[in-house]
Amino acid sequence: MIKLIKPYISFDEVKDEFEGIFESAWFTKGKFVEEFREEIKSYTGAKHAYLTTSATTALTMALKLFDIKAGDEVIVSDFSFPASSNVIEDLGATPVFVDVSLDTFNMLPEELESKITEKTKAVMFVDALGNPTGIHEIKKICQKHNLPLIEDGACAMGSSELGVRCGSIADVTCFSFHPRKLLTTGEGGAVTFNNDDYVDFFDIKLNHGAKVENGKFEFVDYGYNYRLSELQSVMGIKQVQKLDSIVKSRNSIRDEYIKELTPLGYTPQSISKDVVYNVQSLVFVVPKDINRDELVKYLRENGIETTLGTYCLSGTSYYKNRYNDVQPNAQYLEENTITFPCYDGVDIEYIVDKVRNYSAR
Repeated sequence: MIKLIKPYISFDEVKDEFEGIFESAWFTKGKFVEEFREEIKSYTGAKHAYLTTSATTALTMALKLFDIKAGDEVIVSDFSFPASSNVIEDLGATPVFVDVSLDTFNMLPEELESKITEKTKAVMFVDALGNPTGIHEIKKICQKHNLPLIEDGACAMGSSELGVRCGSIADVTCFSFHPRKLLTTGEGGAVTFNNDDYVDFFDIKLNHGAKVENGKFEFVDYGYNYRLSELQSVMGIKQVQKLDSIVKSRNSIRDEYIKELTPLGYTPQSISKDVVYNVQSLVFVVPKDINRDELVKYLRENGIETTLGTYCLSGTSYYKNRYNDVQPNAQYLEENTITFPCYDGVDIEYIVDKVRNYSAR
């Protein structure tokens, strides 16, 4: 099976550090956690970075930072993984779904403007599949309405717009280090931001509600244990140090796919000329005469793993039944996008040949 993605990390790269961690028995809150935090700050250009157990817990903390609660509305891009809206729902707030561009797959500015009400307390922009195209325009709208911008950058580590890397554009950015991400720690995530006023919140909330006073813990609030381990941090450090070369390689692979598939009627996700795209997921819109699900099935039968682009949140069973506000562009993209394998050494020729065979049937 040609897998959808392979990790950019091997055991040989981490075994020496892993052995040292086991010998020291220092598995958490150690030097590698701090080094990984520094690497993320340096890479993204953010002043502050905190590690978490996932992008989901990172997003939860971002919402709590802005005191999102029952009765509030949070506007969210509709083409994403359900974690984006689940964290809003979990706090008792209402996710307000905004439709996306059929080209970039990202939040439409005019749709955002139309959904802002007096109940709106924040905007969550999702870098669809790692593409930050349009985030600065969304940021201007948020500033105009005095709304915090949370960037669901789960897929966006390594991407940038207008020369500014994801992680230092929005008020708060949340990353994922899930196995399908370019930078993986097995599971894990991070929160980055530039505002010094947010530091105390994360210092305390991510430490069980404690701060150190006179050499001892003083529990001044309730909090959480959303920590990344030393072992995971070693994995992250090794990958962030080569992330630019990974991004460059994936763009070369994307270019090859585009050259081969566009003559067959497959349309790639549109990326602004002002964007450096990490190609987190290589997604195309299938031709109108192609049944995406049947194509995925055919490719799997021929040893190729593919999947849909991602989900129309408002069209999932839970949110459709609860809010009945399905966004048409997001629904179309869920039904008509396909993600192809993208990593060094992937057999593009074989994959394209099978796509061509299916398209000609």
